[in-house]
Amino acid sequence: MSIDAKTVKALRDKTGAGMMDCKKALLETGGNVEKAIDHLRKSGIAKAEKKGARTAKEGVVFSYIHQGGRLGVLVELNCETDFVAKTESFSELSHNLAMQIAATNPLAIQREDIDQMIIDHEKEIFTEQTKDSGKPKNVIEKIVEGRMEKFYAESCLLEQPFIKDSDRKVGDLITELVATLGENIIVNRFTRYAIGEASSNGQPH
Repeated sequence: MSIDAKTVKALRDKTGAGMMDCKKALLETGGNVEKAIDHLRKSGIAKAEKKGARTAKEGVVFSYIHQGGRLGVLVELNCETDFVAKTESFSELSHNLAMQIAATNPLAIQREDIDQMIIDHEKEIFTEQTKDSGKPKNVIEKIVEGRMEKFYAESCLLEQPFIKDSDRKVGDLITELVATLGENIIVNRFTRYAIGEASSNGQPH
């Protein structure tokens, strides 16, 4: 079955779990949000309290400079308390996120942040590429959907494979630390600067 992005985001907001974990939970529970919450809690990914609904107003703006000053990243990572913001594990996560952004140049933090015009444009290109294949319309739609998922995995920070461990998504790093520290953690925004390139910005979500 197909799970729409709004349902996935609603589950993420309720649990604080990662987008991919939420999608898997919804697929395994037939799209039932309440059952998906229970599934995530049993898996240890989400706790009883709704972390995603708790305010994350503390945190850090982390800076990372690479390639002899030719590439730099600023990333704002938020949490709930100043105590957590000062922990080594939070600092390590900030560093890993900045390195990820420097290496992959994501378009946005998550798919909901991508401008609809960009999404429509990508779908149009993928549809045009498969239009002359002679395949039935429903098959073409599935091919386009698959290519869009790959586009999101490449373009959205939280859905990208982690550069140090491709078996884990970047969002998983945050989910794991949320489970460890017991606080909501949010990537609020980022900016990537590279000499000779226009800066890329991940806007707040």
